[in-house]
Amino acid sequence: MIVLIIGIVGLIFAIGLSISLGAANIQLTTVWTAVFHHDPMLTTHQIIWEIRLPRVLGAAMVGACFAVAGALMQGMTRNPLADSGLLGINAGAACMLAICFAFWPNLPYMYLILYAFLGAGVGACIVYGIGSMSRSGLTPMRLVLAGAAVSALLGALSEGIALYFQIGQDLAFWYAGGVSGTTWMHLKVMAPWLLAAMVGAMFLSRSITLLSLGEEVSIGLGQRTKTIKVIGMLLVLILAGAAVSVVGAVGFVGLIVPHVARFLVGHDYRWIIPCSIIYGGLLVVLADLAARMIHPPYETPIGALIAVIGVPFFLYLARKGGKEI
Repeated sequence: MIVLIIGIVGLIFAIGLSISLGAANIQLTTVWTAVFHHDPMLTTHQIIWEIRLPRVLGAAMVGACFAVAGALMQGMTRNPLADSGLLGINAGAACMLAICFAFWPNLPYMYLILYAFLGAGVGACIVYGIGSMSRSGLTPMRLVLAGAAVSALLGALSEGIALYFQIGQDLAFWYAGGVSGTTWMHLKVMAPWLLAAMVGAMFLSRSITLLSLGEEVSIGLGQRTKTIKVIGMLLVLILAGAAVSVVGAVGFVGLIVPHVARFLVGHDYRWIIPCSIIYGGLLVVLADLAARMIHPPYETPIGALIAVIGVPFFLYLARKGGKEI
């Protein structure tokens, strides 16, 4: 409980700090006034309410989506290297977005999210299909290798579509990863999906804990493992698809945060999932803040910043043979 309280306080402070700092720095007291006593006649209030607040809330929501998706995947597959970015799910969603931009450029955002879900599902099916072809079964490293290969393939397809249909400029935002274009409309469409998936993940958390102990143990304790995996994967596709449709194909959030949560609160997913929600949001909010502060007035892609942490973390886990920290 203390870990969750500290995380919530840190997230609230990070959100306030991220809204305050930017091309024009704004005092925290002004941020507080603008959020709770909004005056549309004041320029600073307009900047906060129309630009910075939806951006920062979008970053928190995206971080929570990626982190919970990673936690669910690691629990269901018993694979500590599992992450929606490493297993082709993010790349599948991004590839489907490229197809949408090429053939339906004026598609409403609601439909973009639905197509992102579809692309995430296709990417996941291809990865699991390729990874399961070996006689020795689906091992953590084989799953990651299949995910890397499929991600590269889908990324190449996206690039090819962008070049052929001359939509590279439209897709550049999703390739780099960022929340600068997030609006209240995006949050309004994304919020119901996120809320439903988070509630579903909490309801599933006890079953995921038992499943993480081993399939035989879970079956012996009366769990319907196939049903749990189907529901869990559906939740992962919703979370990853919604996040990619806002921020792009950002990786490693779902790899790093669940391990940190597991280190802080143990192996019970009834605590890991809420901890992942909070600390996933905190990680992406801080990454977005750093992206704006490193080289102002230009922005560094948050995907690149998170990869600076994520790649060494992944190599560390791989060196341990896929064991948890």
